[in-house]
Amino acid sequence: MAIRQLFLVVSDMLITVAASFLSVWIRFDFSYAKMENRFLENLISTILPNILLVPVIFFLFGLYKSLWQYAGMHELMRIVFACITADILQFLLFKIYDRTMPRSYWVLYLFILCFFTLALRFAYRFIRLISVRMRQLKGGSTEKRIMVVGAGDAGNMLIKEIKTSDKLNADVVCAIDDNPRIVGSTIRGVKVVGNCESIVENAEKFLVDQIIIAMPSVGRKRISEIADICSHTGCELKIIPGIYEFVNEDVSLSQIRDVEIEDLLGRDPVVIDVSRILESISKKTVLVTGGGGSIGSELCRQIADADPKKLIIVDIYENNAYDIQQELKRNFPALDLVVLIASVRNYDRIDKIFSEYRPDLVFHAAAHKHVPLMEDSPNEAIKNNVFGTLNTARAADKYGVKRFVLISTDKAVNPTNVMGASKRICEMIIQEMAKRSKTTYVAVRFGNVLGSNGSVIPLFKEQIKAGGPVTVTDPNIIRYFMTIPEAVSLVLEAGTYAAGGEIYVLDMGEPVKIIDLAKNLIRLSGLTPGEDIDIVYTGLRPGEKLYEERLMDEEGLNKTENDMISVAKPIDMNGQDLFSKLEELYTAVYEETDDVRQLIARIVPTYKPWEAH
Repeated sequence: MAIRQLFLVVSDMLITVAASFLSVWIRFDFSYAKMENRFLENLISTILPNILLVPVIFFLFGLYKSLWQYAGMHELMRIVFACITADILQFLLFKIYDRTMPRSYWVLYLFILCFFTLALRFAYRFIRLISVRMRQLKGGSTEKRIMVVGAGDAGNMLIKEIKTSDKLNADVVCAIDDNPRIVGSTIRGVKVVGNCESIVENAEKFLVDQIIIAMPSVGRKRISEIADICSHTGCELKIIPGIYEFVNEDVSLSQIRDVEIEDLLGRDPVVIDVSRILESISKKTVLVTGGGGSIGSELCRQIADADPKKLIIVDIYENNAYDIQQELKRNFPALDLVVLIASVRNYDRIDKIFSEYRPDLVFHAAAHKHVPLMEDSPNEAIKNNVFGTLNTARAADKYGVKRFVLISTDKAVNPTNVMGASKRICEMIIQEMAKRSKTTYVAVRFGNVLGSNGSVIPLFKEQIKAGGPVTVTDPNIIRYFMTIPEAVSLVLEAGTYAAGGEIYVLDMGEPVKIIDLAKNLIRLSGLTPGEDIDIVYTGLRPGEKLYEERLMDEEGLNKTENDMISVAKPIDMNGQDLFSKLEELYTAVYEETDDVRQLIARIVPTYKPWEAH
């Protein structure tokens, strides 16, 4: 290190002399004959103090401490400011010595000093970068340069496996950790070069191709923050699963996966009481409507794992039903599985299914959920969502189902669209049925489910895959988000805790701006928003709100045993009036009325049709 610093000091002294005389030479049109002797004499008389002054200034600016072979933007700025300072102090030196120079000299000296200083410190990096690129073009070494974020046990094991693997053409070039006691130390020959705030800087310094986040015990919020920092490097991003995703103590390369948008939710996942849920499902006959959908199919997977007496899947879409049937047969060969094609609109068909199989538990996931489509076909939304729920709920009461769980949505709160209003009517039906029946009825209110069919993430992924643009309705639109496993956890817990008539709500953390979601997904794809992939604003769609609410004004929240799950207080309503209005609504939608929205508004006072805004 001392030899390198001495070399730099001597080089800077030579650069100072060269910059001084070159500035005068350029000032006089590159002609030695035109130079005025007084300027040369002035320069010579001050050159010794000047060449001593410049290294002192460079030292104070830290130019002899940096790893100049990995010089980056921070070093560049320090060099520029150091040269400006050197130029100003040389000007003051001339004043002290009562010497003069042409005014253009000071500008020329600054630029030449900066150029030589930058060239010296960046030369190695440029030569090395060109060498690497040339080898890659010629088909030579394509060794991947890896940064490991997290220098704990997981990071240590990961570095060991990468270095000892004969299947990888990769090398760990640096590590990152937030523990200040670790920074500066080495792990298996890899230096811990800084904390997470220095990721972008060090990715540039060490020409990193891939970043692996090896912090399995860190919460989702911190992972989200770190992933956001990493997304600004342009590097490929991977992550070791969290401790909630695997139980083995060893970390292997096979466990490394891509960073998904779920990692950027900014909160820890909901943890459920598995023992109680298993107890509530084990040896029971369970029926799931809409069992082929995103939520329904995940429900079926988790129910199948809980050893039910029988699992009955009801779905109108035969392809979805077939897919989940084949998956469950493959993964749970001992499961007593029944898959039926049926529409919840058809009461006689639903009645026959309940009569034959006598389910103990019902999870009602069948529904039309696409807001813009339901705005164009409001009668279909009411037929399927409202009367499909009513048919299934009445069958549950008639055949003594113990628990009935309705899957609802936060769009049911102060709805501005037909889909949300239809789900609010479903909640009202459930709350009223709870008063009249021995069956325990409960509703579960979801936010947006990441990765579900028709959700924004698959759409963004398809748009990015196609080269863009990514479409966002409004730059200010925000949504609450949850993952499919969290959604199913909430449903299962609701089925366990329910006393009757409640609406369960998940604490989904802070709402997320859709534009931020789009930008993060573009960055996670290794692309730059606005450069590689354009973002286009298309305007709010019919029935769409800028933000969703979890509760109506009249509702309050009570905590459950799980701090992440709360219960909304039921709102008093006139049950006889509700069912009377439902009869009118039934007649209207099956007579294909042109505008059913006025009838919906009579049932749901908080419904404000989108056109009214």
